[in-house]
Amino acid sequence: MIYLDANATTPLLPEVLDVMLPWLREGFHNPNASYRGAKAARLAIEEARGQVAALIGAEPDEIVFTGGGTESTNAALKWLARLVGRKSGKVITSAIEHSAVLKPVDTFEEVGYAVTRAGVDAGGRLKLDEFEAGCEAAKEGGGFASLMWVNNETGVIQPIEEACAIAKENGLAFHTDAIQAVGKIAVDVREVPVDFLSLSAHKFHGPKGVGALYIRSGCRFEPLLRGGGQEKDRRSGTENTAGIVGLGKAAELAATRLAAGENPRALRGAFEAKIVETVQGVTVNGDLLHRLPGTSHLSFTGCEAAGLLILLDDLGIACSAGSACMTGKQKPSHVQKAMGFTDAKAKSSLRFGFSCLNTMDEALAAATAVAKAVEKLRRVQGGSTGPVVVYSP
Repeated sequence: MIYLDANATTPLLPEVLDVMLPWLREGFHNPNASYRGAKAARLAIEEARGQVAALIGAEPDEIVFTGGGTESTNAALKWLARLVGRKSGKVITSAIEHSAVLKPVDTFEEVGYAVTRAGVDAGGRLKLDEFEAGCEAAKEGGGFASLMWVNNETGVIQPIEEACAIAKENGLAFHTDAIQAVGKIAVDVREVPVDFLSLSAHKFHGPKGVGALYIRSGCRFEPLLRGGGQEKDRRSGTENTAGIVGLGKAAELAATRLAAGENPRALRGAFEAKIVETVQGVTVNGDLLHRLPGTSHLSFTGCEAAGLLILLDDLGIACSAGSACMTGKQKPSHVQKAMGFTDAKAKSSLRFGFSCLNTMDEALAAATAVAKAVEKLRRVQGGSTGPVVVYSP
């Protein structure tokens, strides 16, 4: 199987598993106890805190370990909503956010918050003028902003630095869902002064079920989870020592790769080039100048993504549909609709995500498999083809 779904999750690196295993076996102690084994677990957690902080340019005390990206995001958003209050509170976000942002924000709106969902252009990048208008409207009465660093479907990198500056100019707290960005591209909270940042270990070869919330020093924060007062009373619950240690190691390895300039850009480039050369009616979606090095989002005229996924699975290729599937019925995702996709184009889209574990041979073999699957499906469906179309900003 050639695994090309790194936006969904990534394989655990052997080095990460190696550092986790001792804490799943003999190092099982509660890190909040007073005996020797517990103290060793506490030291391991603090080492991991430093590793995660180093990856994003933070201070260790600004890192709070959580159960994953969704928890981190909900903790930040629900606190900010409480802080600004529902009577006059305003929330500024985008139309392409992950459901971990969209669903809490929908709930805020239902109970009285005014919500601005700024649109995106055809390349999937935020319309800064709409975002700025929302921030200016929130200046009086109070509010906050939340914007993803990288879109999970298209891999398009958002103008996060500009958006953060706009929010700050209008006196708004700023949260970013950086779950698709951290470990894959440079993320530095010293250069982009966000107040809150969510990250998740399994997006960059760490374990599932563990993440972190960055809280800028000096920012007010009330915990989502209350209990025993762990994480300096910012996230109660006995710490997942093995998971946290794995997150720390994954962060350390990601920092090393980023410093060395290692990324799967060349693999994606060869993959897309071969597909464009061999398959008619292909659209390469998203802003080509601002996207993750390993993400390729493609549409195939005359093909249903659901059918392609079945054929590709049979050919040993794991990827994802470019649109959301609910109860077996494929529907265009909110991201693709915001980008102006027709229903037909959205339903013909696939997302391919490369990671540091993929090879050039796999990229080329996957492109050959895609061409074969498209040809077969079009023959069966009798779909028409057209010229190759590549979006360029």
